[in-house]
Amino acid sequence: MTDSSLLNSELELQQQEELYQQLLFQTRGKLQAETPDSTLIRPQPGLCVKTFSEPNKQKVFINICQSTSVPPPPQLSREELVQLLQSEDPSGYRVPMSLGEPHAETDNNSQGCTAYDVVINQDFFQKSQRDPLFQQFVILVSVEGLENKYSLELNRDWKVLKNRKFLGSVSEQNIRTKSRPVIQELQPQENAPACVKRPECSLVVEPPTGHPEYLIAEIKLPGVSSSRSLVLDVGEDRLVLTARPSLYHLDIFHPFLVDQQNSVAQYNKSTQILTVTMPVGSSAP
Repeated sequence: MTDSSLLNSELELQQQEELYQQLLFQTRGKLQAETPDSTLIRPQPGLCVKTFSEPNKQKVFINICQSTSVPPPPQLSREELVQLLQSEDPSGYRVPMSLGEPHAETDNNSQGCTAYDVVINQDFFQKSQRDPLFQQFVILVSVEGLENKYSLELNRDWKVLKNRKFLGSVSEQNIRTKSRPVIQELQPQENAPACVKRPECSLVVEPPTGHPEYLIAEIKLPGVSSSRSLVLDVGEDRLVLTARPSLYHLDIFHPFLVDQQNSVAQYNKSTQILTVTMPVGSSAP
């Protein structure tokens, strides 16, 4: 049985009925959950980053690797990167990467530690080696990707090891050969009305520790009086919401593969918050 607290049981029945009748789940073909084609790759070592997990201060090493099999991100100049880092929502720029499983290793002092392998496009990695700002950006998105996928908290005071490109041994990784749907659409469309806003959205998992059973999105929609104006798309690792006419637009990726068919949405008119509860199958690769 589903925990009723996840489904906002405090909502009045008429509000729930209205939602199920009026809120349209558009499970378009390009967002269908299907088993993607994949292939095994053996990435090339790149650089090794040392940091610590919080709050227990355990050593963590991140092996940032490179491969031509991983697609490159959109073109980004140094000036655009500076603007991106200064923006309110730098997550709008997505760097394709493969996040490997944690593996136990020993450091130079024969102490136990944990290492993760992150694989990015080879050309983008080489670009990061020529510019310290791009290198720090690559490390940042790698850290954030691992935190999201494995529910970690990693110290931002990291150190790039000078004489080591990899801790442990390079392992094969399974990556998709089929492109994820319209990944470029994370960028605002040029013909989108200027008045369209990105609503405030928070993602939480239940239970908060261990393997998550549900991914819950809470989206604040001030000014939306009825669910009739909402159009919601739930993809396997993507959530798209539009509030018409030209009021809000949200397009985000998350690090889980969810069960689209059994996902449930409820809109509370009094708080003007849309809650989307999505059963979690596994973490997205």
